[in-house]
Amino acid sequence: MSKFIPLISSGTAGPLGVLHLPRLWQKTSLAAAGKDHPDYPACAPGYDTMVLGALGIEVDAFKAYIAAEKPTYPQCEAWVLAQCGGSLDAAKVAELNASIVGYNHTDDVRKSILDANGITDDGTILDAINLNNLDDWLSFHSEVIKG
Repeated sequence: MSKFIPLISSGTAGPLGVLHLPRLWQKTSLAAAGKDHPDYPACAPGYDTMVLGALGIEVDAFKAYIAAEKPTYPQCEAWVLAQCGGSLDAAKVAELNASIVGYNHTDDVRKSILDANGITDDGTILDAINLNNLDDWLSFHSEVIKG
């Protein structure tokens, strides 16, 4: 059975406008199907728990919903909306999105990701979204393309 590397960026939002939620859905769906790559655990500390916490959704409830229902992404958003009483607080979503966009990895993590990608750390790539994208794409290339 194949183990999949999620390639939806944390910088992607679905129709609800919540950054990282599509990636969280994908990672959790892969885990529920037993197809998650071990380097990409579902509902892990970081963006996963930031998003669920900001939405007021318990990690175990989200995992259980995904495992039981195997929802499409729009179905997942509908469930999230229902858990939030039918609407999202726009200010809270904006605050969450700003924290996701504004998060930077530590210097050591940044350097490690850039070095692995053959990119000089000249201080221009600081944000975790782009660094995580580079890390995902390198893993995909190394494990899927090059084998």
